This record gives sequence, structure tokens and C-alpha cells, in this order.
Amino acid sequence: MSFFRRLFGGSQKDEPQEVESVDSEQSDVAESPSAEADGDVLEQPSEQTIDDATDQADVAEAHISEEDAAINEALELGVTRPLEGDPYEILQPGVGHLRVAHATDQGMVRNNNQDSLYRFFASSSSVDETPDFGLFIVADGMGGHSNGEQASAVAMQTVANAVLQSLYLPLIMSRFNGNNEQPYTISEVMNKAVKDANRRIIMTVPDGGTTLTVALVMGDLAHFAHVGDSRAYIITEGEIEQLTRDHSLAQRLIELNQLSAEEQGENQHRNVLYRAIGHNEDIDVDTLTRRLPAASYILLCSDGLWGEVSNADMLETVLQAESLQAACDSLVAKANQHGGHDNISVMIFKTPSK
Repeated sequence: MSFFRRLFGGSQKDEPQEVESVDSEQSDVAESPSAEADGDVLEQPSEQTIDDATDQADVAEAHISEEDAAINEALELGVTRPLEGDPYEILQPGVGHLRVAHATDQGMVRNNNQDSLYRFFASSSSVDETPDFGLFIVADGMGGHSNGEQASAVAMQTVANAVLQSLYLPLIMSRFNGNNEQPYTISEVMNKAVKDANRRIIMTVPDGGTTLTVALVMGDLAHFAHVGDSRAYIITEGEIEQLTRDHSLAQRLIELNQLSAEEQGENQHRNVLYRAIGHNEDIDVDTLTRRLPAASYILLCSDGLWGEVSNADMLETVLQAESLQAACDSLVAKANQHGGHDNISVMIFKTPSK
């Protein structure tokens, strides 16, 4: 079964074309502040305990192959200075490809930024033969001191490395070796990558945790993996829709009709999570796949944005902004104007028009 047929369920007769451009950016995380009262809290059920993670996690360092080196090089390309105060200019692919921008800020209350952002984008020479490939990650660390910072960074790096190793590298290597076999689906790869990140955080940052929202785009399909209360939205035809479900006690109350969505931002349980990366050894990962209409937007953000800015305001800001970067900057500014009680991170990408 060919690589593309395994992933998309259809046939692909021709081999992929050479990738023309790669755009990879990642925010650099500063030192973490002490735990704040309004930050996300991990709610540990009393009947569940965490066993010795060292016995459960695979800690053996594999021999660095040429493929590993290629992935590490791709990850290193994404390391930049923080975006605070002076966002770097984002190089965009040409017309007919995904466009992406992001911004992050520590907010008005926190001393430092515990959020982590990652983006990797490669545009092909022919959308008919090789789809555009994009990997976008938002992680909101928690745990106090440096634990939140470390947890979000570990989760981001682990997932990015696993996805690039398992999906992107075979895509580009198949052009040279003619091997299009891919034993796993995209959802399986993403699910395993998130669970690997969970085990690694339990092992290396036992007092830390993080949310994690991942979007992988191949062609006109977006695949999501999600744990916690960071969010993914889709904006299309003038409407905004939340794609992910918050793993918080406040969301549970909404589902039980004991709390309205409008009251969620003020509820004392909003920041209490019952599911997060680094919480328990056994973790459920929400996954979904969505076909992206032409000229649609995907917005990923931490709760520092959606907790301060309404969905309607997000929609209006994105649709009226002169550019994606202007939209990101404006959303961060609005979150700060409304109090900026938490770190604020947002990433937006837009599909090409027909």
C-alpha cells in the first residue's frame, strides 16, 4: 500500500516531488514564574497513583541515524528569540499555499511565559502530486517554578520530533528510495506521539504538566490531537467553531447544564483540569480529522486568549485584520486589555483560495 493511500485512503500513482521550501519557527521559552492562583491546576483523582515512570518509559537513547540527524536539524531551525515586544517577520510561502503567523506574550500578571509554540511548514512544487505539509503546536505549561516551562517544551519537542520522523521524513525520502510504505495512519502517529510526550514528562518533569493541541495539515486535510484546555477553532464562511473540547471541570459543568458557556470565564473551576499531559500514565488523547475549505482559518490558542477574548471578538478580529500577523498581534493586545491574567499564545493559518 502506498504512503498516500495508507494516509488518505486513496491511490497515488506518482512519487512525491521535491519540496521547494521549508519554514519552521518555534518560540523560545523564558524562565518560568512561581505558580499563580489563576493558572491551570492538575486535579489528581485520589484513587489513581503514578507508578515509577522510569520502569514504564523507554529511556534508552537510540543511535543517531542520518534520519534522526535530519529531524534534529529541522527542529533546531525553529529555535528563535521570544516574540515578546518585537515579533519576528514571518516568511510566507507564495500564493496557493498555506499562510501562517503566530504571537505570544507573558500577559499582564505573570512574570514569564510558560507557553510553547511550534510550527513547521513545507510547500511542494506541485499540489497535485505532493501535498503541503504543516505541523503546528500550542502547549500551555503548568506546575510552578520552571516545571511548567520545561513540561511544555518537552511535550512540544517530543511530538514534533515523532511526527516529523514518522510522517514528514518518509514523505520526502520516498522520492529518493521509492519506498512509499507507511505502516501507520496519521491519527495513530499523533496519538502515540502525545502519549510518548506524556511518559517523558512524567519521567523528566514529575511536578510539571502541560496542555497540548496539535494540528497537522497535509493537503486540504487537518488532523488534530488534543489534551487539556488549549483550543483549536476553525473560521469559515464568516463563522467560528470550536473544534476541541476542554478537559476542565468547568466544561463538565457546562455539559451537565450547571454552567453556561458565558459564565465559564468567571467560574472558579475554569482552570481545574481533569486531563493534562504529565497527569497520569494512562492518558486519553482526543483526535479528529477535518477537511479544510478554501480560504478557511485554523486558530490555535492557549486559555490566556480565549479566557479573555470572546469567540465573536476573535472572529471579527481575524476577518478584519490586514494580515495574519496583524490578527495575532491584535488578539494578544485585546487579551492584555481585558486583564492579561495568563500567558497568551495564538497561532493562525489560512488555506489558499481556489
